[in-house]
Amino acid sequence: MAEDRPLNHDEMLAVLDWYRAAGVDVAVGEEPIDRFAQRPPQRATPVPAAASGAVTERPAEQPVMLGGDPTEARSLAASAQSLNELQNILGAYDGCGLKLRATQLVFGDGNPDTEIMLIGEAPGAEEDRQGKPFVGKSGQLLDRMLAAIGLDRTKVYITNTVPWRPPGNRTPTPEEMTLCLPFLHRQVELVAPKLVMTLGGPAMQTVFSSTNGIIKMRGKWSTLTIGNHQVEAIATLHPAYLLRNPAAKQQAWMDMLSLKLKIDALGL
Repeated sequence: MAEDRPLNHDEMLAVLDWYRAAGVDVAVGEEPIDRFAQRPPQRATPVPAAASGAVTERPAEQPVMLGGDPTEARSLAASAQSLNELQNILGAYDGCGLKLRATQLVFGDGNPDTEIMLIGEAPGAEEDRQGKPFVGKSGQLLDRMLAAIGLDRTKVYITNTVPWRPPGNRTPTPEEMTLCLPFLHRQVELVAPKLVMTLGGPAMQTVFSSTNGIIKMRGKWSTLTIGNHQVEAIATLHPAYLLRNPAAKQQAWMDMLSLKLKIDALGL
């Protein structure tokens, strides 16, 4: 059984780091509460209205607000005339709750004048710290994957479906995606790539508007309309998945070769 003793300084910092990675950012109270020692609250016996002589009215139900207004998000995104303007609009936008717990906005990286765009799901812990997409271990693997077909970040533009890190690296909720999607669509319109590659299942489902799994969809080219921009797109596995499942790298390699062939065919 673990020793019951106060934590030292390094151990407390490690615990705080673990809490932060899990998305815990608010303390419920100043003092700990032993929930096992508490007794469950006793329910009061309701008095029938007829017996008490009182006439009670049921309070009107209040509408449940899930977050920001999707109409506002679409209007703000459409107003951006450049990537810098879109980034500034997103920096000032408070409609999505993801922003409240993220360290900073993670907008994009690479060459905005390129013809090739990569889209992942959401920033991770390292991306949240640095403010750039794919800079952690999965980003390092992505750089090696790109280098294997003669590409680097000066020849591609990289972004995510949501620009803020979800707490604990969880999958963004449908409400969060609804608020962030207009900004992604505008980002694609402004970059205007000829080729798009999505990285991972959630990004594929968002961009391709599909409920299929990534294994079924990967490696197949489709012509998509993203916002008002038409583009050829292909899905592949997320580098983080490849780090956990090295045997799947062969499938990702075939997708990268398919991207290379398409680049050569279009003369990009």
